[in-house]
Amino acid sequence: MTKAVVFHSFGGPEVLEVLDVPEPHAGAGQVRIRVTAAGLNPLDWKLVSSEEFGRRFGITLPSGFGGDVAGVIDEVGDGVAGYAVGDRVYGGARSRAVAEHAVLTIGTDSLQHTPEGLADEVAGALEVVGRTADAALDAIGVGPADTVLIGAAAGGVGVLATQLALAAGARVIGTASERNHDFLRSLGAEPVAYGAGLADRVRLLAPKGITAATDLWSDEAVRAAIELGVAPGRISTIVFGGALPDGVKTTGAINATPGALDRIATELAAGRLVLPIEATFPIEEIREAVELQRSGHVRGKVVITF
Repeated sequence: MTKAVVFHSFGGPEVLEVLDVPEPHAGAGQVRIRVTAAGLNPLDWKLVSSEEFGRRFGITLPSGFGGDVAGVIDEVGDGVAGYAVGDRVYGGARSRAVAEHAVLTIGTDSLQHTPEGLADEVAGALEVVGRTADAALDAIGVGPADTVLIGAAAGGVGVLATQLALAAGARVIGTASERNHDFLRSLGAEPVAYGAGLADRVRLLAPKGITAATDLWSDEAVRAAIELGVAPGRISTIVFGGALPDGVKTTGAINATPGALDRIATELAAGRLVLPIEATFPIEEIREAVELQRSGHVRGKVVITF
């Protein structure tokens, strides 16, 4: 038997249980990972909290939990090339990541070798946020001539998007809570408080205007960018649902450019990018971890470690 987080009904963190379940094994074309870290994302708890939302993503009950994962391969199925027992790897295992063992299918699930120098806690938090940050910026073509507004710049996706935009030569103005302002400054971004009056505060920071925006939490930065005269085609969001101005681009991890995750992982391993880990929890404290993650005030990521 092996431990895994499972839920049998939709609801809040209280429906998440740590159970002993039959140990999974790698079949043909699969590898099994002994999990060392599993990062949490907003999508994870949204899949649990809403039956309608969960069904849209193919969730059937009972279900496992979590998507981002890192660890060490301890079983390799027939027909697998390029991976061996003992390899450090990271990737995505939707609805089965927060468990002592996870089985991934080559060619279906995302799986990459973990670069030397990249801690498992960071690798295990990278899959969704890395791809999403890349996609959000690629959708609007951020470059050296831009002043870009990033909504939720200190969150998991935002902290990477901020650094990638800066690396592309852009000036970055990022919304964040006051406690994260000095952190954003340390990255080279200019922080601004979110909430009512955002457009006016951005206008004070950039009297010549902004040229692009991406919103990684709500539609606040989208609305501010429209008010500031940014063309809708140069505004992106990862928030699905709700009415958006015509032309604003909705994107997500699935739209990441080829090789984006490997590039970001390499930069993280070399110390040229950072992905802060707000807190780590053992699997037995999954409910507390989800409560913190869904509070909306996390710097970087929350990670379950084994």
